[in-house]
Amino acid sequence: MYNVIIVRIDNLVWLGLIIVILAFSCKSSTEVEPLPSPPVQQSVANIAEKHELDYDISQWKEIINTNGPLLDIRYATDNNFTKAQIYDCARCFLRPELALKINTIHSDIKKKYGYGLKLFDCYRPRPAQQKLWDIVPNAMYVTPPKKGSMHNKGLAIDLTIVDNKGVELDMGTEYDFFGKEAHRTYVHPDPVVRKNRKLLKLLMEAHGLTGIRTEWWHYSLKTVSYDFSDWVWNCD
Repeated sequence: MYNVIIVRIDNLVWLGLIIVILAFSCKSSTEVEPLPSPPVQQSVANIAEKHELDYDISQWKEIINTNGPLLDIRYATDNNFTKAQIYDCARCFLRPELALKINTIHSDIKKKYGYGLKLFDCYRPRPAQQKLWDIVPNAMYVTPPKKGSMHNKGLAIDLTIVDNKGVELDMGTEYDFFGKEAHRTYVHPDPVVRKNRKLLKLLMEAHGLTGIRTEWWHYSLKTVSYDFSDWVWNCD
């Protein structure tokens, strides 16, 4: 009799264990695991990408003052020969071919001499060219808007050389100085000035850029062709 009771108790224990196991299995199978949250880095990258693409990257390249040429965009201030602000904000855009050359020249001069480039003016929209002409309607100093400037194509750059502390090398005159002393053909009495101008000329011409007679700071790329542009960059 005792043996029968023990067997029945054992059967009840096994039956209880089976019920618990089945209940647990059913619960697990009905639970739905939550989807993983998207990584934070991905959303941040998307925001950054949208912020950067505020221009047509197939047509323009922006030179940014980060480990590259220094920017001193004078027409975004009143520190220029017109004494008036022409650009709403200081950004430097060039056609991709010229931008590549400028970055390469900057790297070369930094590696060879410990120097760098400083950029005064880059692409200049034609509406800005008109503003310059309205203030100074003199073809000796400003290209008439109807004729157009290489700056209006994004194929010209105004620049100088700076030392490892960002100080401009002595070129004999200030940027946008209109007089014979700023002419490339002018033989300056100071040998240091002559040496500095020669260095700038050699660097630019070695990369296919050409200057103009009256401005030591102006160089352009004539091996590619683009139309004049009215596009104005975003300042938001």
